[in-house]
Amino acid sequence: MPASVDLRIGIDVGGTNTDAVVLDSENRLLAKHKTPTTPDLTSGITTALQAVLGQIDQPVERITHVMLGTTHATNAILERRDLLKVAVIRIGAPATVSIPPFSDWPDDLRQVVSAGEAVVSGGSEVTGRALVPFQPDEVAAFLEKVAGTAEAVAISAVFSPVSGEHERLAEDVVRRVLGPEIPVSLSQGIGALGLLERENACILNAALVGVAHKVVHGLTAALVQNGIDAVAFLTQNDGTLMGLDYVLRFPVLTIGSGPANSMRGACYLADVSDAVVVDVGGTSSDVGMLLNGFPRESSTPTDIGGVRTNFRMPDLVAIAVGGGTRVSGSPQAVDVGPESVGYRLRDEALVFGGATATLSDAAVASGRAAFGDPAAVAGHEDLLAAALAKADDLVTVATDQIKTARGPVPLVAVGGGSVILPATIPGVERIIRPEDYDVANAIGAAIASVSGQVDKVFKLAGRERQEVLDLACAAARDEAISAGADPAAVEIVEVEEVPMAYLTEPVVRIRVKAAGPLGRM
Repeated sequence: MPASVDLRIGIDVGGTNTDAVVLDSENRLLAKHKTPTTPDLTSGITTALQAVLGQIDQPVERITHVMLGTTHATNAILERRDLLKVAVIRIGAPATVSIPPFSDWPDDLRQVVSAGEAVVSGGSEVTGRALVPFQPDEVAAFLEKVAGTAEAVAISAVFSPVSGEHERLAEDVVRRVLGPEIPVSLSQGIGALGLLERENACILNAALVGVAHKVVHGLTAALVQNGIDAVAFLTQNDGTLMGLDYVLRFPVLTIGSGPANSMRGACYLADVSDAVVVDVGGTSSDVGMLLNGFPRESSTPTDIGGVRTNFRMPDLVAIAVGGGTRVSGSPQAVDVGPESVGYRLRDEALVFGGATATLSDAAVASGRAAFGDPAAVAGHEDLLAAALAKADDLVTVATDQIKTARGPVPLVAVGGGSVILPATIPGVERIIRPEDYDVANAIGAAIASVSGQVDKVFKLAGRERQEVLDLACAAARDEAISAGADPAAVEIVEVEEVPMAYLTEPVVRIRVKAAGPLGRM
């Protein structure tokens, strides 16, 4: 291999396993390894790094980039742990006082996250004109009450994607009252127009800053322990990358990055750009749609841990079908999941000497998979066959839900548990089972590009349409560069323009996405 070849490491830290791969500059897989995820992150990542470095005959100095995907942000919300106490400021009185912040949150999550909330005067019309004047004294009075309790601040204003001035003014008050070091999240850079969903996303973002610091520290410490001096990135939920500083500002964007990584990895491994992807893990399966090589984004608000949000997320159907999914009941009334043995599969599944029937046992009994001791499923054949038939039906329904057209489409099966999938699925043209399917998530992280996205409402009064389009495109490029893209190679890959009717002034909503390769070291 020439001395000039750069190597990249992709890492995916899941709830059960940490996967690592090494790719060269031609995206050829040189090494891969799976190891159990550890609570402290650093030791699990270190183990995976040591394993893949030991498989390649290359000096560590050739590693130029390391990309990490993780489910820690999602798990922190679902498990109600490691979340910061957030002081929530909504700038929208008197127009929005009837529905206060946290109104639709689960009680247990609100108790963990809330350090107090206030609705203060301000906000804007959809045209950008102020509803009422902003009152900094109201913000200061609230902050003085929560000083000592609040660990982060979330600020949301009515129609701040149109005019973010009041949010920025409130941030200045926060810095003056609580100090310059406290994390502050502004909703204008996180969610779309809907106030409540955007506010929810902003609160989650502020609550996750501590998780982001833990992940970034775990990654950087593991790199130091292995003597790796490389540029590090985390993956976000559109299948692209962001720099570590960007992660600390927008940790909420890592939610959903695991399935996005798997879909990008599936795209590369199967050499397809449009297909259904089924990523089967130990506990569940994520079914998504690839369009032009990237995960299709959801067009509807997304529920995260019981909280309704409107920031970008991959469009997924999740089902309780995984390699460790428990099977119970009788052949006539079989139960499949949602419980799973997860990472304990090799201890508890029948074929590994355990006492729990799982879908992995069903796959072995049916001949779809060959591992463990097939004789151990004796006496359970009818139950396992019924369970596998039910799991197949769940996959068929999920595949049909995610498809964009009635005709047959290709399906790519990835993930360590994908051996349980059938040979054919109704409505699927063919099932592609690529080599190295079990580390598609880490490969997806390693091959990711960098993107930036803008979703804002612009006033057209006194401006030409092309002028505001150019402003949106420039902002998206700046976001991509801020996230780590090469400034000389960023391109606009998607533009959506939606005129807004029934307003006294011409207004248009513009969504722009820019993407480009990694910037040089």
